[in-house]
Amino acid sequence: MVWAFAKAGVHADKLFQMVANEAVQRQVQGFKPQNLSNMVWAFATAGVHADKLYEMVANEAIQQQLQGFSPQCLSNMVWAFAKAGVHADK
Repeated sequence: MVWAFAKAGVHADKLFQMVANEAVQRQVQGFKPQNLSNMVWAFATAGVHADKLYEMVANEAIQQQLQGFSPQCLSNMVWAFAKAGVHADK
């Protein structure tokens, strides 16, 4: 959902924050690699800050040992972290 809003250039900060809060509450467990990649891409594209979400996504990617992450997912995720100015130390 947030991907579509970001792609269309629609500003919906409250929606983005609700999605971030829900994803963090779930600890992004069960999210597929493409879901994680698309989500952080959407937040970065929309310019919505969600540091805890980025931290959780980085942790989940590490836990999954990047298994299942296509080159496109990886490049989108790295771009999103760079665009958002988020540094993942792990």
